[in-house]
Amino acid sequence: MATTVDARAETALARTRRARRIVRALGELHPDARIALHFSSPLELLVATVLSAQCTDKKVNEVTPGVFARYPTAAAYAAADRDELEAILRPTGFFRAKANSLMGIGAALVERFDGEVPGRLEALVTLPGVGRKTANVVLGHCFGIPGITVDTHVGRLSRRFGLTTETDPVRAESDLAALIERRDWTIASDRMIFHGRRVCHARRPACGACAIARMCPSFGTGPTEPAEAARLVRGDAEAAR
Repeated sequence: MATTVDARAETALARTRRARRIVRALGELHPDARIALHFSSPLELLVATVLSAQCTDKKVNEVTPGVFARYPTAAAYAAADRDELEAILRPTGFFRAKANSLMGIGAALVERFDGEVPGRLEALVTLPGVGRKTANVVLGHCFGIPGITVDTHVGRLSRRFGLTTETDPVRAESDLAALIERRDWTIASDRMIFHGRRVCHARRPACGACAIARMCPSFGTGPTEPAEAARLVRGDAEAAR
């Protein structure tokens, strides 16, 4: 299954068309693509996304029920006992920095946004510990505002797909935004994350079992023999680890 894509010789129009075909193909391959974090409000998703830094979504989902029950409002985070909050967050790693962020977010929301999570990018990124990635997650999944989330999976896949050469997330986001239709920004990110977890792994991508191999200039980075590649494909349980 040799690829014929040469991203270096591709015109801007051809790259745009290929990017959109990839997004559609990923939708067919991963029709269940969705955000893996559990939440029921913008505040809960904001907190869960902050906790997901350097931590698996599976572990975050194990910890957040207790967090959400103990701290149901922004005011509760602002008034949290630091030692207690750190103890609850410890399983997610970097718990001191995360406690700082959550307490700071709570205080900022109370002081500047009446305790509510704002639905604007420029406001969200002013909150402690909140960058464009976290803001786009919240906007896309809670407010219906399209956003591209360049996490490690989206960054890796977008470079392998030849859609960007940037390692800086903000620059990669800009490149992807120019190629993908705005209405698809959020779901394209979810689909790429699913594909990165299930098929296009960092160390050994399952190239020979990849449904979009013909559109990928990096075909051959991993095993190309179908049976060997198929053994690398992960199911939901494995991908969530």
